[in-house]
This record gives sequence, C-alpha cells and structure tokens, in this order.
Amino acid sequence: MGFHEGELAVQRRAGVSAEAARLVTMLSEPDLDGGAHLFLASRTFAVLAARDGQGRLWSSPLTGPAGFLDGYGTTLDVHTAPRQGDPLAGLPVGQSVGLIAIEFAIRRRFRVNGTLLGSGDGLLIDVDQAFGNCPQYIQQRLIEPETGAGAGEHGSLVGTELTPAQERIIRAADTFFLGTNHPERGTDSSHKGGAAGFVRVDGGTLWWPDYPGNNMFNSFGNLAVDPSASMLFVNYGTGTTLHLSGTAGLEWITPGSPGDDGGTGRRVRFTPERIVQPVDPLSIHVSDTNPYPRNPRLS
Repeated sequence: MGFHEGELAVQRRAGVSAEAARLVTMLSEPDLDGGAHLFLASRTFAVLAARDGQGRLWSSPLTGPAGFLDGYGTTLDVHTAPRQGDPLAGLPVGQSVGLIAIEFAIRRRFRVNGTLLGSGDGLLIDVDQAFGNCPQYIQQRLIEPETGAGAGEHGSLVGTELTPAQERIIRAADTFFLGTNHPERGTDSSHKGGAAGFVRVDGGTLWWPDYPGNNMFNSFGNLAVDPSASMLFVNYGTGTTLHLSGTAGLEWITPGSPGDDGGTGRRVRFTPERIVQPVDPLSIHVSDTNPYPRNPRLS
C-alpha cells in the first residue's frame, strides 16, 4: 500500500524520507492472527476514532475484560461499543474507522484501521492496516475495568467552548488520543504522551509540540490532506472523559523556540468546534502512574 501523499510530503519536509521508507512494510497486508491476536485478546482498553451521524470526527474509549478485542485474519470483532452519552454512541456503519489498543503497563500499542461493517452491542471491523508502535511517551499505568460497577446517568455536557474545569483536565493531562482522517486511506487513531502539561491551552485553541518518533507521520500526513481531527482526554483518577472534535494543522517553527520541547521544530494546533463530556465516568480502576523516563522537559 505504501505511504500516501500527505505522509510523503511531511517526511520530505522533515528530512526523514529514507528513514520512513525502511518502515513501509508495516503498511502491508494486515494479519490479526498469531502475535497480533494474542496482544489484542489481552487488552482491556482501546480508543476508537470514527464519525457520528452528522459526519463529525470523534475519539472514544472502549473498555472491557480481556478478550473483548477479538482479531483474526483481516477482521476485528469488538465485544463492546461506545456507551450512552458518548458522541459515538450508535455510530453509523459503512464508514472508515481507526482503533488503537494500548497496554500502558508494558508500554505497547497496536493500531488497526479499516471499515466498520457492524455496529450495535459490539463492532465489526474489516481491517485494511494493522501494525504496532514503539513504546515512546507511554506513561506506565495499569487499567482494570470494574465489571461490578453500576451504570450512572447517561447524559453529557455539550458545548463549543472549553469550560475552566475542562481546561484544567487538559492542562493536567500526560496523555491524549488523536483521531485523523484521509479521504481515501481512511481514519486513524493514535496515542500522544508527554509530561503533564505538554498540551497547551492557548485562547480558543490547543497546541502541543511534536516529539521525535518513528518518522512515519501517519497522523500529520492525514492532517496535511484533511484538517478534520478529534481529541480524547481521560482523567484516570476519576474516569472522566473529555471529547473534542474540530480541525488541526501542523505548524513548522524554529527548532528550540519556546514550547518546542522535543526540539523538532514542529507543533500541532487544534481548534475545537464541538465538545462533549459524558456525565457517567468510565468504570475503571487505575494504578499509580510511572511517567515515561524520557519525556521531554517542558520549556
């Protein structure tokens, strides 16, 4: 399949085309048997990126006991779906979706992109791409679903501007999930991490510095073609989730400028257009956090 035009453009400007080319085989025919099946089957937390009935892109958490992600061949069977009050509750089928399964405790993640064939009590995804990512910037924590927890209210707080309380959630975050899209290649869900406070609230926008990674630029390549974007923040102490949908763009700045914590000369600015905060928190228990040891220091 290879890289698309947006990924190639960002790789060229960053001067890493040769390094990225060595990883292109990761985008070959997906196979969710073997090691991929075992990894997915052991996870309890994932994040889905998809569009709601109005076509707006969102990122939403999926939790369940080990085994709720069942991958085989080019099919991913998800034995749960976005909960009531979530912006992706009842999401339409036939669309491209992205899913990232992550295990914070061992700092591993696995991305699955494809087409949503079924939606109801669970999700059925026909997979186009499936590949693992490096452990960089993953804060170590153990997430366990609380199966005995009862459901609370199912409403949500909806708005177009961040409240002070929501800004505090963002400023305290050491992790968020980013959803992006390419018109032909589909939707992608990715993880972003750093020291608490690496996402800055700047007036009506958010921005965060890019850190050195695998040089594939899947998310940034999508944004170079389609500015649609979504962000998900989770307060792992309370289970509160904050969903943002809007647009984003990659900004090239002078390396070493204030806020260029990773020294890459790149940052992303996100403009929220719609904000949803479900009233009912996630039913999860989370251990203490052990930060990634090489998180860049905030500048």
